[in-house]
Amino acid sequence: MEQLKDTLNLEAITAIFNAQKENQFAVANQPIKERKKKLIALKKAVAITYRKAIAEALYKDMRKPKAEVDLTEIYPITSEIKHTIKHLNSWTDNDKVSTPFAFFGTTSYIKYEPKGVCLIISPWNFPVNLTFAPLISAIAAGNTVILKPSEMTPHISKVMKTIVSSIFKENEVVLIEGAVQTSTDLLSLPFNHIFFTGSPAIGKVVMSAAAKHLTSVTLELGGKSPTIVDETANIKTTAKRIAVGKFTNAGQICIAPDYIYVHKSKEKELIEEFKKVLKAFYENDANESDSYSCIVNKNHKNRLSGIIKDAIEHGASISYGGKINDETNVIEPTILTNVNMGSKVMQEEIFGPILPIITFTEIDEVIDTINQKEKPLALYVYSSKKKNIKYILNNTRAGGSCINNNAIHFYNNNLPFGGSNNSGIGKSHGFFGFQEFSNARGVLKQFMPGALDLLAPPYTNLKEKIINFTIKWL
Repeated sequence: MEQLKDTLNLEAITAIFNAQKENQFAVANQPIKERKKKLIALKKAVAITYRKAIAEALYKDMRKPKAEVDLTEIYPITSEIKHTIKHLNSWTDNDKVSTPFAFFGTTSYIKYEPKGVCLIISPWNFPVNLTFAPLISAIAAGNTVILKPSEMTPHISKVMKTIVSSIFKENEVVLIEGAVQTSTDLLSLPFNHIFFTGSPAIGKVVMSAAAKHLTSVTLELGGKSPTIVDETANIKTTAKRIAVGKFTNAGQICIAPDYIYVHKSKEKELIEEFKKVLKAFYENDANESDSYSCIVNKNHKNRLSGIIKDAIEHGASISYGGKINDETNVIEPTILTNVNMGSKVMQEEIFGPILPIITFTEIDEVIDTINQKEKPLALYVYSSKKKNIKYILNNTRAGGSCINNNAIHFYNNNLPFGGSNNSGIGKSHGFFGFQEFSNARGVLKQFMPGALDLLAPPYTNLKEKIINFTIKWL
């Protein structure tokens, strides 16, 4: 196959797809140790060989601090690979299940087989993490894969393309660069599974395209993830943890706390603690801080500027921050109070360093408001009262939750990660990611004559008695 160019037309993309389709059973039937070798090679590439190049590329694309790259891009990949290698043998073993006595003479098991040729479309906010994490699951399950990263972070896309081509042949795993037309061309093909991470709006486009081929999908979407801080919360700890979850990557995180409901008695204390924490994190000017990212591009910067402006026009006050640097695309961590529920900041997913704070006195009012919105990808509760925590969890719905922290559930490979309805379909990470890229094939083996052999036509009175006995007792 000819060397890939930066942008491929539909004919070239189809050729790659067909090559992977032809090769899918060869890949699927490789020994499990071969899958592990590939994962080890990917871990070495990310953590050692290309680690410096990854950091440099992400700084060019988004001004990401190196430590933040290590924590949010490198570690999740190395952790996922270690976890997968440790458990892969047990995941791929046939899972024996019991068989009803009525089917005496048979055994039953579940065989996890690869879905086939898979497409992974990843976003720009954590490009390494959100491209390679699902790839790990796809490799573990024995699939062939086409990767399509976002065009908004071109420097890291080139590094990832180099990594992929250094480990895999094109008929097994390949990374294709391109913009909207490339994604459209890819979505026109009959993949066996599509894994998409991005906005609900684009998720609907992906699902619609997949429906034409009855392709299964995993949609990791977003939404407005609420954070509830009740009257029993430790405010000092709460402020620091929320600030980390919200302002890492300049708030461009799908599971960042989108807005806060704080008990009225704790509002002033929480705001004061936020001011202390943010000054300690980024000193007096986030634009000059080596620990703070920029907004990915001017379009997103302008969108966020518009959200702040709209909030102020609807009566909100800036309690901290609000500075915007048009040259560097840096928006200072911004805390809004007196927020109108009809303003854009409360209607749209923020996906930036803007944190609205709303007060409450009765928790049922908060729950009712949250439940009137689409199901969030995450919901966070800060409280020291078990009764309050249980009540909130039992009366809300969300893809995932943290209690007295936020976002870190993403790092636990033993937990399923994903949304519900508007915030996503399907789960990822660990065994749950392996399942997404596998078909659970039920197998029943007849190893000796069974009762059913005696019940074939013609149906005599004796056979009807046996059938009645089976229905009643077996």
